[in-house]
Amino acid sequence: MQLGMIGLGRMGGNIVRRLMRDHHECVVFDASTPAISQLVGEGATGSTDLADLVSKLAHPRAVWVMLPAGEITEHTVEALSQILESGDIIIDGGNSNYQDDVRRAHALESKGIRYIDVGTSGGVWGLERGYCMMIGGDQAAVQHLDPIFKTLAPGIGTIDKTPGRENLHSTAEHGYLYTGPAGSGHFVKMVHNGIEYGLMQAYAEGLDILKGVGQESIPAERRYDLNLADITELWRRGSVVSSWLLDLSAIALAEDPELRSYSGFVQDSGEGRWTIMAAIEEAVPADVLSAALYARFRSRQDHTFAEKLLSAMRKQFGGHKEPH
Repeated sequence: MQLGMIGLGRMGGNIVRRLMRDHHECVVFDASTPAISQLVGEGATGSTDLADLVSKLAHPRAVWVMLPAGEITEHTVEALSQILESGDIIIDGGNSNYQDDVRRAHALESKGIRYIDVGTSGGVWGLERGYCMMIGGDQAAVQHLDPIFKTLAPGIGTIDKTPGRENLHSTAEHGYLYTGPAGSGHFVKMVHNGIEYGLMQAYAEGLDILKGVGQESIPAERRYDLNLADITELWRRGSVVSSWLLDLSAIALAEDPELRSYSGFVQDSGEGRWTIMAAIEEAVPADVLSAALYARFRSRQDHTFAEKLLSAMRKQFGGHKEPH
């Protein structure tokens, strides 16, 4: 299939590469000319601006916007709405607020432009591992683009089928899922990221306790010098707490056991806050997720080993660097 991609950063560029590996045709645009040139050199078709990109796509055109949530995405979707035609498709694969998706889909409907929101998880590893995608919006447009999503998704791989799902048929086991109307994809991804905050915080605090048991304030007979790199490696193998986040923690600790290259300043990308706001609206207790979000706020004032580990995990899965 043919796809236009706007935004060639850590994820947008690799999404294009994964699609081209499976012989999809990609037309690309980015504010950075070198980013365009790099992908043109790998087989993509470059464009000089949004209008040029759209002109190089066949109807019905599909344009994927992979930009930071907020003003830049809003302006890009608005600009595309003035260029695209009835039947064309706009995909927002970034981390937009799901309420923005609902508004955009409604505004575009009057022009016949179909809107899809894709919560995309996979970070810098997605090129090789594939992307887990939570997809909301126009169902017919999603079905039309199924070959795109199937290529980007991890696929069944070597993961065993979940007991009890033998007679259930869903794309979920391939790593992508249509979740419902506009906004639902980003809503599911929002809560996914809220959960991620809590999981990361649990690992960070637990490993901080393991590190702390070696300090001199602990009585000598109960003072242990524990190797955290070895312990995280141990837990990866057969433990009930094994996960990809633990894998990434093990990588970070193997590379830098004391995490000296991290200050412990932990940014939040917005989804954690929105998840708590949704919990408040629904009157759903979210004690762990709230505490994990507040811990990130605190990290910008005081830095603990736990916060260094949070920062290390964010760099491992998403390539997020600490602010200077």
